Amino acid sequence: MLFFQCYPTFQRFDCKVFLTEALRFFGGACRWVMIDNTHVVVLCGTGRQMIPVPEMQAFGERFGFQFRAHELGDANRSARVERPFHFIDHNFLAGRRFSSWEDLNLQARQWCDRVNATYKKHIRAIPRELFAVERTHLKPLPVWIPEVYRLHQRIVDVEGYVALHTNRYSVPVSWIGRRVEVRETKDKIEIQLDLRSMVTHHRVAEPQQQRITLPEHRPPRGEGIKRSDPHPEEQAILKAAPEIADYLQALKQRGRKYLVVALRQLLRIIRDYPREPVLAAVEEAARYGLYDLDRLERMILRRVAREYFRIHPHSGEDDDE
Repeated sequence: MLFFQCYPTFQRFDCKVFLTEALRFFGGACRWVMIDNTHVVVLCGTGRQMIPVPEMQAFGERFGFQFRAHELGDANRSARVERPFHFIDHNFLAGRRFSSWEDLNLQARQWCDRVNATYKKHIRAIPRELFAVERTHLKPLPVWIPEVYRLHQRIVDVEGYVALHTNRYSVPVSWIGRRVEVRETKDKIEIQLDLRSMVTHHRVAEPQQQRITLPEHRPPRGEGIKRSDPHPEEQAILKAAPEIADYLQALKQRGRKYLVVALRQLLRIIRDYPREPVLAAVEEAARYGLYDLDRLERMILRRVAREYFRIHPHSGEDDDE
């Protein structure tokens, strides 16, 4: 009997997903599962001395089987493992196209069903008919087979997304800055804030730097959550220079820069330059409707320079001595 699936990566998570699918396909488990000394399963040793990784050993115990690695240089055993790959490469993958990994694995399962129902000369029988007899010797599967998953801890970024394998999955904007638990399964990404709040996305198998956004996580323009408390930078600006409150309010409405960036720049200007030139420049900028902070800073610098040369009229002259 032949069964295979394809995945973009081969990690312990993928290995456990594949073995779970395979055991369901066969309807039971053997006593031994032969592997080719892959590092995904092997902790140390080879052949009969192989010791599996505790995580994979526990996975096998769940279904009642143990991993066994073939001996190095055992050509017959190695060929029994490798020959199906050659058969798949030249009889399934050759000339086929797939729209996604899900489509590939669905076609693979259908192809396996067809191959297993085909007469084989070397065994002079149909594999599925022989398997009907051998299946009685398999260990039955547990009544409940838990879903294979990985857990991740993440913090929601300032745009309302959770990053996982370079892909970003949306969450409600009210979760921004909160710590969440991400549960990754074969087909889904479940993001949980607490016992009552969870978001489910379709899992993107490959790291493609995609943004996956659910419509309900982005309300229509103008209907988003309003910020009730002012930014810390805004509070600091009003505390340092309450005279520019009107200019600050107009800047928030008409400024071209991202609000937080603009507030931080204005706060820096207030802290870096003398108070009088700053207030005079802001008053002039407000009179002409100027809210470009780079130009505002140049206006302040000119006033500071004029004041300096007024106090030190000969500072630019060379000293004869």
